[in-house]
Amino acid sequence: MNFTDRFAVVIPMANEQEQFMPFVSALTSVLDRLGMGCVFFIVDKVTQDNTLDLCKKLSDRDRRFITIWAPENKNVVDAYMRGYREAYNQGFNLIIEMDAGLSHDPHAIPMFLRVLNEGNECAFGSRFINGGSIWGSTTYRTFLSRGGTILSNVLLGTKMADMTSGFQGFHRNIVGQFLDYPLLSTAHFYQTELRYLLRKTRYAEIPIHYRAPSPRVSKSAIFNSFKVLFHYFQKRLSSSASIIK
Repeated sequence: MNFTDRFAVVIPMANEQEQFMPFVSALTSVLDRLGMGCVFFIVDKVTQDNTLDLCKKLSDRDRRFITIWAPENKNVVDAYMRGYREAYNQGFNLIIEMDAGLSHDPHAIPMFLRVLNEGNECAFGSRFINGGSIWGSTTYRTFLSRGGTILSNVLLGTKMADMTSGFQGFHRNIVGQFLDYPLLSTAHFYQTELRYLLRKTRYAEIPIHYRAPSPRVSKSAIFNSFKVLFHYFQKRLSSSASIIK
């Protein structure tokens, strides 16, 4: 499969020692098949196991994997943005974000690249369209994902099937715009915030399979989600918040 643009994949890595080798094996298989691409591992002080050392050793033997040590990160959004900035500064035209630990299937990467090369500026992974799924999850986590999507669509006027997935990809020009945008989220709701702000772009939703998310979501993350959601809801009533005008 041939694509016109080099791509980068941004992956925050936190305590991934147990799933590191099978995850890297799947990623390497995809990179080998596509014949191009680069992966940015973002590791910070959240990690308490051997993840950083594993990432560094992989980077030493395979230059397609770049390890970024970012102890200054305050939250997961900082990790994502650090990865995007590194990929952007190195000139990549297509940048994909995904989770580690096989929660997201690396073999879906070619589908994101295809969509981004078919005239779309954004490609958003969706568990809730035909062909997508979420499995190995608790009822509570599934409720948060589906409920968050419904509530966001109602309050923000968006029309996406999945507003809370973290598997997504963008053209360079889009990344350049949201890198300097003052995002309000400090936890995983940032993906909903980003999808709302990018709702006027040319985008497509892609079916993905999401596996075994953590059953725990902190109270502070939930509080931040509601705070950001209602901020944009109030703003929507008086104006229109969007990165793309």
